[in-house]
Amino acid sequence: MSQILLVDDDIELCEMLVECLSWEGFVLDVAHDGEIGTQMASSGDYDVVVLDVMLPKLNGFDVLRRIRAESKTPVLMLTARGDDIDRIVGLEMGADDYLPKPCNPRELVARLRAILRRTQSSQSAHNVKHPSDILRSGNIEVHPESRQVFYAAKMLELTSTEYNILEVLMREAGHVITKEVLSERALGRKLTRYDRSIDMHVSNLRRKFGADSCGQMLIQTVRGIGYQLIRKQ
Repeated sequence: MSQILLVDDDIELCEMLVECLSWEGFVLDVAHDGEIGTQMASSGDYDVVVLDVMLPKLNGFDVLRRIRAESKTPVLMLTARGDDIDRIVGLEMGADDYLPKPCNPRELVARLRAILRRTQSSQSAHNVKHPSDILRSGNIEVHPESRQVFYAAKMLELTSTEYNILEVLMREAGHVITKEVLSERALGRKLTRYDRSIDMHVSNLRRKFGADSCGQMLIQTVRGIGYQLIRKQ
C-alpha cells in the first residue's frame, strides 16, 4: 500500500481525509505543523507528501524548500481556493501538483493515483536498462533508464514532473504537443479548465535551460495549442 504523509493543521479535515483515503487503500501519517512535517518527510518513508500552505512553525513553502533540498519525493500542495499566487509559487519551487481547499476527497484520490502511476512507471523504467534509449537534441541528453538530464555535459536537477514533461517533449522533438496531451502523458491526468500546472512546469524548465547560443529558448510556445521542443542536431 502507498504511504502518504499529510501535513495540515486542520485536525477535522485530516481526520476526514485519513478515513476517506484509508478506504481507498492508502496508509496515512499526519503532521499538524511544518517542523514535524519536515522531520517526517526527511525519513524517506513516504510515496507522496500532501502539504498545506498555511502551517504553524514553518509554512508549506519552507517545508517544500527543505524537502526539495534533499529529496525528489512527489509533493502535492493544498492551496487556498482562488489563490493563484500560492499555486504558482509552489510549482516554481518544485511541487508536483496542487489542489485548492476545501478539496473533494475523490479529486485528491485521483491526483494521488496519477502521481503514483508516474512514480511507479519511472521506477519500472529505471529497473530495465536500455543503454541505447538515450534521447538527444542538440546539447540536451535525456537518460530514461536513470531519469538523468544533461545539458552541455552538465547534469540538471529536475523534479519528477519536470522530467516527465521534458521526456515527452524530447520524444516528440520538432512536433507541437498540446497541453491536453502533455497533461495526460506527463501528469497522468486530464487537463482541467484554468489549470496552469503545465505552463508553470514548462516555465521552470525554460529557466533551468536558459537560452541557447543564438538566444533562442529551447521550448517554444505555440499560442493557443501547446509547446514544442526545437529539434537540433
